[in-house]
Amino acid sequence: MFEFLSGAVMLGSFVAAAFFWRYWCKTSDRFFLLFFAAWVLLGLERLGLAILNAPEEPRAGMYLVRLAAFILIVIAIVDKNRAASRARVKR
Repeated sequence: MFEFLSGAVMLGSFVAAAFFWRYWCKTSDRFFLLFFAAWVLLGLERLGLAILNAPEEPRAGMYLVRLAAFILIVIAIVDKNRAASRARVKR
């Protein structure tokens, strides 16, 4: 059952990554590229958990991958807010 749920979460992560990739191709905005990378990392983390088959004892490396994904999301949000504030100052 754990493998099935990990597969479903992994699929959802890769679908979200595909949407962000599509938006990045249309706009070339770094925000979408960083979110794409974060969702790919989250999908790969789930793939790793399913391959290791360890729901009771998650590996420390998997937490580092998840941490890297969330750091990318924070960087994307901060970068987008900085760009918006710089645009307001230029007016």
